Amino acid sequence: MMQVRLGRCGLTVSRLSLGTVNFGGRVEEEDAHRLMDHAVARGVTLIDTADIYGWRVHKGYAEEAIGRWLAARGRRDDVVLATKVGNPMSEAPNDRGLSARHIVAACEDSLRRLGTDWIDLYQMHAVDRSVGWDEIWQAMELLVAQGKVRYVGSSNFAGWHLAAAQEAARARHFVGLASEQCVYNLVTRHPELELVPAAEAYGLAVLVWSPLHGGLLGGVLRKLAEGTAVKSAQGRAAAALETHRDTLVEYERFCQDLGRDPAEVGLAWVLARPGVTSVVIGPRTPAHVDGALGALDKPLAADELARLDELFPPVGNGGPAPEAWLS
Repeated sequence: MMQVRLGRCGLTVSRLSLGTVNFGGRVEEEDAHRLMDHAVARGVTLIDTADIYGWRVHKGYAEEAIGRWLAARGRRDDVVLATKVGNPMSEAPNDRGLSARHIVAACEDSLRRLGTDWIDLYQMHAVDRSVGWDEIWQAMELLVAQGKVRYVGSSNFAGWHLAAAQEAARARHFVGLASEQCVYNLVTRHPELELVPAAEAYGLAVLVWSPLHGGLLGGVLRKLAEGTAVKSAQGRAAAALETHRDTLVEYERFCQDLGRDPAEVGLAWVLARPGVTSVVIGPRTPAHVDGALGALDKPLAADELARLDELFPPVGNGGPAPEAWLS
Protein backbone atom coordinates (compact mmCIF):
# COMPACT_ATOMS: atom_id res chain seq x y z
CA MET A 1 0.00 0.00 0.00
CA MET A 2 1.17 3.51 -0.77
CA GLN A 3 2.83 5.30 2.14
CA VAL A 4 2.57 9.10 2.29
CA ARG A 5 4.07 11.81 4.45
CA LEU A 6 2.12 12.93 7.51
CA GLY A 7 1.72 16.48 6.25
CA ARG A 8 4.99 18.42 6.48
CA CYS A 9 6.47 15.83 8.89
CA GLY A 10 8.98 13.14 7.99
CA LEU A 11 6.78 10.31 9.30
CA THR A 12 4.98 8.24 6.67
CA VAL A 13 1.59 6.57 7.04
CA SER A 14 -0.59 4.33 4.89
CA ARG A 15 -3.38 5.79 2.75
CA LEU A 16 -5.84 3.65 4.68
CA SER A 17 -5.75 3.63 8.48
CA LEU A 18 -7.26 1.00 10.75
CA GLY A 19 -9.80 2.58 13.08
CA THR A 20 -10.64 0.71 16.27
CA VAL A 21 -13.88 2.35 17.41
CA ASN A 22 -15.66 -1.00 17.00
CA PHE A 23 -13.27 -2.89 19.27
CA GLY A 24 -15.28 -4.10 22.25
CA GLY A 25 -19.00 -4.71 21.86
CA ARG A 26 -18.97 -4.94 18.07
CA VAL A 27 -15.62 -6.69 17.56
CA GLU A 28 -14.41 -9.11 20.21
CA GLU A 29 -10.73 -9.13 21.09
CA GLU A 30 -9.79 -12.30 19.23
CA ASP A 31 -11.43 -10.91 16.09
CA ALA A 32 -9.76 -7.54 16.67
CA HIS A 33 -6.36 -9.24 16.73
CA ARG A 34 -7.17 -11.01 13.44
CA LEU A 35 -8.26 -7.69 11.95
CA MET A 36 -4.98 -6.04 12.89
CA ASP A 37 -3.01 -9.01 11.54
CA HIS A 38 -4.93 -8.84 8.27
CA ALA A 39 -4.66 -5.07 7.87
CA VAL A 40 -0.94 -4.89 8.62
CA ALA A 41 -0.25 -7.81 6.27
CA ARG A 42 -1.90 -5.77 3.51
CA GLY A 43 0.18 -2.67 4.11
CA VAL A 44 -1.83 -0.69 6.67
CA THR A 45 0.64 0.99 9.02
CA LEU A 46 -1.48 3.54 10.92
CA ILE A 47 -3.65 2.15 13.74
CA ASP A 48 -5.97 4.79 15.16
CA THR A 49 -7.65 4.54 18.56
CA ALA A 50 -8.70 6.73 21.51
CA ASP A 51 -8.66 6.42 25.27
CA ILE A 52 -12.47 6.17 25.39
CA TYR A 53 -12.81 3.52 22.67
CA GLY A 54 -14.21 0.26 23.88
CA TRP A 55 -16.71 2.05 26.12
CA ARG A 56 -19.32 -0.63 25.40
CA VAL A 57 -17.13 -2.83 27.63
CA HIS A 58 -15.23 -0.11 29.50
CA LYS A 59 -13.34 3.00 28.51
CA GLY A 60 -9.79 2.08 27.58
CA TYR A 61 -10.70 -1.41 26.37
CA ALA A 62 -9.62 -0.79 22.77
CA GLU A 63 -6.19 0.43 23.87
CA GLU A 64 -5.84 -2.64 26.10
CA ALA A 65 -6.76 -4.96 23.22
CA ILE A 66 -4.21 -3.25 20.95
CA GLY A 67 -1.62 -3.48 23.70
CA ARG A 68 -2.13 -7.23 24.06
CA TRP A 69 -1.86 -7.61 20.28
CA LEU A 70 1.39 -5.63 20.20
CA ALA A 71 2.81 -7.76 23.02
CA ALA A 72 1.78 -11.02 21.38
CA ARG A 73 2.95 -10.14 17.86
CA GLY A 74 5.99 -7.98 18.60
CA ARG A 75 4.88 -5.53 15.88
CA ARG A 76 5.42 -2.19 17.64
CA ASP A 77 8.04 -0.98 15.17
CA ASP A 78 5.84 -1.96 12.22
CA VAL A 79 2.93 0.35 13.04
CA VAL A 80 2.28 4.03 13.58
CA LEU A 81 0.19 4.16 16.74
CA ALA A 82 -2.27 7.01 17.19
CA THR A 83 -4.56 7.63 20.14
CA LYS A 84 -6.60 10.53 21.49
CA VAL A 85 -7.19 12.51 24.68
CA GLY A 86 -9.89 14.87 25.91
CA ASN A 87 -13.18 13.03 26.38
CA PRO A 88 -14.34 12.22 29.93
CA MET A 89 -12.81 9.02 31.26
CA SER A 90 -14.73 9.04 34.56
CA GLU A 91 -17.01 11.24 36.63
CA ALA A 92 -14.00 12.96 38.26
CA PRO A 93 -13.93 16.66 37.30
CA ASN A 94 -10.27 16.63 36.22
CA ASP A 95 -10.45 13.35 34.31
CA ARG A 96 -11.39 15.06 31.03
CA GLY A 97 -10.56 17.99 28.79
CA LEU A 98 -7.20 19.44 27.78
CA SER A 99 -5.79 20.76 31.03
CA ALA A 100 -2.07 20.13 31.45
CA ARG A 101 -2.89 17.81 34.33
CA HIS A 102 -5.25 15.66 32.28
CA ILE A 103 -3.13 15.58 29.11
CA VAL A 104 -0.10 14.27 31.00
CA ALA A 105 -2.05 11.84 33.21
CA ALA A 106 -4.10 10.53 30.28
CA CYS A 107 -0.96 9.97 28.23
CA GLU A 108 0.55 7.89 31.04
CA ASP A 109 -2.67 5.85 31.23
CA SER A 110 -2.73 5.29 27.46
CA LEU A 111 0.92 4.20 27.45
CA ARG A 112 0.16 1.68 30.20
CA ARG A 113 -2.89 0.27 28.42
CA LEU A 114 -1.08 0.09 25.07
CA GLY A 115 1.98 -1.47 26.66
CA THR A 116 4.34 0.83 24.80
CA ASP A 117 6.94 3.45 25.64
CA TRP A 118 5.74 5.98 23.09
CA ILE A 119 2.73 7.16 21.11
CA ASP A 120 3.45 8.16 17.53
CA LEU A 121 0.50 10.55 17.15
CA TYR A 122 -1.24 11.95 20.23
CA GLN A 123 -4.45 13.67 19.13
CA MET A 124 -6.70 16.08 20.98
CA HIS A 125 -10.12 14.48 20.55
CA ALA A 126 -12.07 17.75 20.59
CA VAL A 127 -11.64 21.44 21.22
CA ASP A 128 -11.52 22.52 24.87
CA ARG A 129 -12.47 26.20 24.87
CA SER A 130 -11.78 26.53 28.60
CA VAL A 131 -8.03 25.95 28.23
CA GLY A 132 -5.51 28.30 26.61
CA TRP A 133 -3.00 27.16 24.03
CA ASP A 134 0.02 27.96 26.18
CA GLU A 135 -1.16 25.44 28.76
CA ILE A 136 -1.91 22.79 26.13
CA TRP A 137 1.43 23.24 24.38
CA GLN A 138 3.31 23.23 27.68
CA ALA A 139 1.90 19.78 28.41
CA MET A 140 2.55 18.47 24.91
CA GLU A 141 6.09 19.86 24.87
CA LEU A 142 6.78 17.99 28.12
CA LEU A 143 5.54 14.69 26.68
CA VAL A 144 7.57 15.17 23.48
CA ALA A 145 10.68 16.07 25.48
CA GLN A 146 10.20 12.94 27.61
CA GLY A 147 10.00 10.80 24.47
CA LYS A 148 6.48 9.64 25.24
CA VAL A 149 4.90 11.38 22.23
CA ARG A 150 6.42 11.81 18.78
CA TYR A 151 3.81 14.03 17.06
CA VAL A 152 0.71 15.91 18.17
CA GLY A 153 -2.56 16.00 16.25
CA SER A 154 -6.08 17.34 16.59
CA SER A 155 -9.51 15.95 15.85
CA ASN A 156 -12.85 17.64 15.23
CA PHE A 157 -11.33 21.13 15.14
CA ALA A 158 -12.48 24.07 13.04
CA GLY A 159 -10.16 25.76 10.58
CA TRP A 160 -9.61 28.75 12.83
CA HIS A 161 -8.68 26.41 15.71
CA LEU A 162 -5.89 25.02 13.56
CA ALA A 163 -4.65 28.55 12.88
CA ALA A 164 -4.80 29.52 16.55
CA ALA A 165 -3.01 26.34 17.60
CA GLN A 166 -0.22 26.75 15.06
CA GLU A 167 0.38 30.42 15.72
CA ALA A 168 0.61 29.73 19.46
CA ALA A 169 3.02 26.85 18.81
CA ARG A 170 5.12 29.01 16.51
CA ALA A 171 5.47 31.63 19.25
CA ARG A 172 6.82 28.89 21.54
CA HIS A 173 9.18 27.55 18.81
CA PHE A 174 7.29 24.26 18.89
CA VAL A 175 6.30 22.14 15.88
CA GLY A 176 2.67 22.15 16.95
CA LEU A 177 0.14 20.07 15.07
CA ALA A 178 1.07 17.38 12.57
CA SER A 179 -2.47 16.42 11.58
CA GLU A 180 -6.19 17.04 11.89
CA GLN A 181 -8.71 14.19 11.92
CA CYS A 182 -12.18 15.18 10.73
CA VAL A 183 -15.43 13.71 9.49
CA TYR A 184 -15.57 14.08 5.72
CA ASN A 185 -17.65 12.24 3.16
CA LEU A 186 -20.06 12.78 0.28
CA VAL A 187 -22.81 13.83 2.70
CA THR A 188 -20.60 15.96 4.97
CA ARG A 189 -18.53 18.24 2.73
CA HIS A 190 -18.13 21.29 4.96
CA PRO A 191 -14.40 20.57 5.61
CA GLU A 192 -13.79 21.77 2.05
CA LEU A 193 -14.75 25.31 3.07
CA GLU A 194 -12.10 26.17 5.67
CA LEU A 195 -10.74 23.11 7.47
CA VAL A 196 -8.90 21.44 4.59
CA PRO A 197 -7.55 24.77 3.24
CA ALA A 198 -6.28 25.67 6.74
CA ALA A 199 -4.63 22.27 7.11
CA GLU A 200 -2.96 22.61 3.72
CA ALA A 201 -1.76 26.14 4.52
CA TYR A 202 -0.06 24.95 7.72
CA GLY A 203 1.26 21.70 6.27
CA LEU A 204 -1.01 19.46 8.31
CA ALA A 205 -2.09 16.00 7.25
CA VAL A 206 -5.84 15.43 6.99
CA LEU A 207 -7.05 12.13 8.38
CA VAL A 208 -10.69 11.34 7.64
CA TRP A 209 -13.05 9.51 9.96
CA SER A 210 -16.54 8.27 9.06
CA PRO A 211 -15.85 8.28 5.29
CA LEU A 212 -19.16 6.44 4.76
CA HIS A 213 -21.14 8.56 7.22
CA GLY A 214 -21.64 5.69 9.62
CA GLY A 215 -22.63 3.29 6.85
CA LEU A 216 -25.08 5.59 5.06
CA LEU A 217 -22.93 5.45 1.92
CA GLY A 218 -22.20 1.75 2.19
CA GLY A 219 -25.35 0.46 0.54
CA VAL A 220 -27.74 1.19 3.38
CA LEU A 221 -30.92 0.85 1.32
CA ARG A 222 -29.94 -2.54 -0.04
CA LYS A 223 -28.86 -3.75 3.39
CA LEU A 224 -32.09 -2.58 5.02
CA ALA A 225 -34.09 -4.40 2.34
CA GLU A 226 -32.02 -7.54 2.91
CA GLY A 227 -32.16 -7.24 6.70
CA THR A 228 -28.35 -7.16 6.90
CA ALA A 229 -27.88 -3.56 8.09
CA VAL A 230 -25.82 -3.31 11.29
CA LYS A 231 -24.00 -0.02 11.79
CA SER A 232 -25.93 1.70 9.00
CA ALA A 233 -29.21 1.09 10.84
CA GLN A 234 -28.22 3.29 13.77
CA GLY A 235 -26.36 6.45 14.75
CA ARG A 236 -25.62 9.20 12.23
CA ALA A 237 -26.56 6.98 9.29
CA ALA A 238 -30.09 6.36 10.60
CA ALA A 239 -30.52 10.03 11.48
CA ALA A 240 -29.61 11.15 7.95
CA LEU A 241 -31.38 8.40 6.04
CA GLU A 242 -34.73 10.07 5.42
CA THR A 243 -33.14 13.39 4.47
CA HIS A 244 -31.00 11.74 1.80
CA ARG A 245 -33.18 8.77 0.81
CA ASP A 246 -33.95 9.94 -2.74
CA THR A 247 -30.29 10.73 -3.41
CA LEU A 248 -29.22 7.40 -1.95
CA VAL A 249 -31.53 5.59 -4.36
CA GLU A 250 -29.68 7.27 -7.23
CA TYR A 251 -26.30 6.70 -5.59
CA GLU A 252 -26.81 2.98 -5.12
CA ARG A 253 -28.12 2.68 -8.69
CA PHE A 254 -25.01 4.54 -9.92
CA CYS A 255 -22.75 2.14 -7.97
CA GLN A 256 -24.64 -0.83 -9.37
CA ASP A 257 -24.14 0.47 -12.91
CA LEU A 258 -20.41 0.76 -12.17
CA GLY A 259 -20.39 -2.79 -10.87
CA ARG A 260 -18.84 -1.60 -7.61
CA ASP A 261 -19.93 -1.81 -4.00
CA PRO A 262 -21.24 1.53 -2.63
CA ALA A 263 -18.76 1.41 0.26
CA GLU A 264 -15.90 1.10 -2.20
CA VAL A 265 -17.18 4.04 -4.24
CA GLY A 266 -17.66 6.23 -1.16
CA LEU A 267 -14.12 5.50 0.04
CA ALA A 268 -12.65 6.06 -3.42
CA TRP A 269 -14.29 9.50 -3.53
CA VAL A 270 -12.73 10.55 -0.20
CA LEU A 271 -9.33 9.20 -1.21
CA ALA A 272 -9.52 11.34 -4.36
CA ARG A 273 -10.17 14.59 -2.47
CA PRO A 274 -7.38 17.20 -2.44
CA GLY A 275 -5.56 17.46 0.87
CA VAL A 276 -6.66 14.07 2.23
CA THR A 277 -3.72 12.09 3.59
CA SER A 278 -5.29 8.92 4.99
CA VAL A 279 -8.80 7.55 5.46
CA VAL A 280 -9.66 5.82 8.73
CA ILE A 281 -11.82 2.75 8.16
CA GLY A 282 -13.68 0.97 10.94
CA PRO A 283 -13.97 -2.62 9.69
CA ARG A 284 -15.55 -5.45 11.62
CA THR A 285 -14.20 -8.24 9.40
CA PRO A 286 -11.13 -8.90 7.21
CA ALA A 287 -13.49 -8.81 4.21
CA HIS A 288 -14.28 -5.17 5.06
CA VAL A 289 -10.54 -4.41 4.93
CA ASP A 290 -10.25 -6.08 1.53
CA GLY A 291 -13.26 -4.13 0.27
CA ALA A 292 -11.62 -0.88 1.33
CA LEU A 293 -8.45 -1.84 -0.52
CA GLY A 294 -10.53 -1.95 -3.70
CA ALA A 295 -11.08 1.80 -3.36
CA LEU A 296 -7.30 2.28 -3.51
CA ASP A 297 -6.71 -0.18 -6.31
CA LYS A 298 -9.33 1.32 -8.63
CA PRO A 299 -9.63 5.13 -8.43
CA LEU A 300 -12.75 6.79 -9.78
CA ALA A 301 -12.62 8.29 -13.27
CA ALA A 302 -13.20 11.99 -13.86
CA ASP A 303 -16.72 11.49 -15.20
CA GLU A 304 -17.59 9.28 -12.21
CA LEU A 305 -16.37 11.94 -9.80
CA ALA A 306 -18.42 14.53 -11.70
CA ARG A 307 -21.56 12.41 -11.36
CA LEU A 308 -21.00 12.12 -7.59
CA ASP A 309 -20.72 15.91 -7.42
CA GLU A 310 -24.11 16.10 -9.09
CA LEU A 311 -25.65 13.68 -6.60
CA PHE A 312 -23.96 15.22 -3.55
CA PRO A 313 -23.21 18.87 -4.43
CA PRO A 314 -20.49 20.74 -2.53
CA VAL A 315 -21.48 23.48 -0.12
CA GLY A 316 -22.39 26.78 -1.77
CA ASN A 317 -20.59 27.24 -5.06
CA GLY A 318 -18.00 24.66 -4.19
CA GLY A 319 -14.37 25.16 -3.28
CA PRO A 320 -13.02 26.98 -0.22
CA ALA A 321 -14.60 29.87 1.64
CA PRO A 322 -15.19 32.73 1.14
CA GLU A 323 -15.54 32.15 -2.60
CA ALA A 324 -17.99 29.31 -1.93
CA TRP A 325 -20.44 31.86 -0.54
CA LEU A 326 -20.10 34.50 -3.24
CA SER A 327 -22.68 34.67 -6.02
